Parts: sequence; C-alpha cells; structure tokens
Amino acid sequence: MAITAKDVQALREMTGVGMMDCKKALTEAEGDMDKAVEILREKGLAASQKKAGRIAAEGMAYASVIDGVGVVVEVNAETDFVAKNEKFVDFVKGVAATVAKANPADLDALMECKYEGTDLTVTQQQQEMVLVIGENIKVRRFAFYTDGVSVAYVHAGGKIGVLVNLETSLSAEQVEAVGKDVAMQIAALNPRFWDKSQVDQATLDEEKKIMLVQMANDPKMASKPDKVKEGIVAGKLGKFYKENCLLQQEFVKDNSMDVAKYIETSAK
Repeated sequence: MAITAKDVQALREMTGVGMMDCKKALTEAEGDMDKAVEILREKGLAASQKKAGRIAAEGMAYASVIDGVGVVVEVNAETDFVAKNEKFVDFVKGVAATVAKANPADLDALMECKYEGTDLTVTQQQQEMVLVIGENIKVRRFAFYTDGVSVAYVHAGGKIGVLVNLETSLSAEQVEAVGKDVAMQIAALNPRFWDKSQVDQATLDEEKKIMLVQMANDPKMASKPDKVKEGIVAGKLGKFYKENCLLQQEFVKDNSMDVAKYIETSAK
C-alpha cells in the first residue's frame, strides 16, 4: 500500500524517530503502524512502547463528576476548529451527562439512550450535530464509576481527559488533591497499566522478544552467555514496569518516590 507523508509524520510523533527511518519502517510493515513501531524498537530506534492506540483524530475528551458519578467520554471530529466549537463542546458534555444518568453497558447501548434533556437518542442527536456543524462527529468511547470517589481532570482544553476513582476514607479536600495529582501523572506519562500485576503474558512475551532481537543485533551483546542476557532482560523489564505501570512510575511532583508510595503516604 502507498505510504503517505501523514502516516510518516504520525509514526514520527509516536516514536520520536527520524522521518526517513519512519518511512522505511512503514514500508517494511506494509503500512501497519503497530508493526512499524515494533520494527523501530527492534532496531533500537524507538525506545518506548507507544502503540497506535492514540487515535489520529481531532475531537474532545471530557471528564466530570455528575451527581456522584464519575464520567469520562471521548468524541471525535474531523478538524481542530470544530473541536473548539461551543455547540460541539456542549454536545460532548451532554453525552457525559447521559452516561451519568443512564449508566449504559457499552457504546451501542449509549447510542440508543435518550440524550440528556431531549427526546432524541444519542445517535439522533449526533446526526443533528453533524448537520449543524457540517462535518462528521462520532462518540468513540466512555467509562464511568458509580462507586468510590471520582476525581476528574481535563488537560489542554480537552486534548486529554482523565478520571481517577479512589476507595478511601480521606476527607473530600484530601481526595481532590490526591486524585488530581494522580490524574496529572496519567495525563503526563500515559501509563498503559494500573499496576505491574496487570501486565498480561502476551505483552511480557512481546517485550522480551524485542529485547532479545535488540541484543542479537548488537555485536557487543550477541556473544554474551544466555544467563547474562537473562539478567539484562530482567533489568529491562523492570524499566518497562516503571515506564508503563502507573503505581511503579516515578511520581512527577517528587522523584524521590513512586506513585504507589505517594498514595500510601497521602493515606496516612
């Protein structure tokens, strides 16, 4: 398939690797973005695991606590201009209010719910907005919590929305402070997992495979004994946990502790 300049730029933004290397990787991967990331990592060019999970679309992420229900939603649009449109923003907030009231089981169920304050379904209201705004918009995903205490955080005017849910006996003021700190951590470092215990075996196997390929491609490492390589892999996995698991990440506001320690300290 044809590799476009937009594809190359998207891979460059995802990995921080130069344009030519990104183009070569995409060509080798036949346009598969995830495969291209893997190729760059195996060559030691891309240091971190950034899959193509970030949607290459404009839109808005919105998080809020509505009548005790924590909600986060993402609605996509075609252009940044529309994403800042007041009517679009109101529509997104209305979707969040609908989620808080209806507690839908999944996206299909949400789209059939009555849009908050109207007799239209969310699907029908979305269609109305397309006609009003003049470009395609789409409710993409959502999550909500009815239990515990939720803290919502919206970064960069809706570029990132974070919802943190805590089980705690802390005061409302303390919960707000801790929740916001954790939410800002998530917005800044985008952890893939809550805790290292959540990392599935398939992910670990993929990471180990990439590490072994990197060592095989390094003349200084290729001849080392397997036991030495195993030790290096263990060390690299420790680094992987610290980069990709929230509780194991270095706390951005105090690098003397990880997030788990910060939460533990705050709970006392």
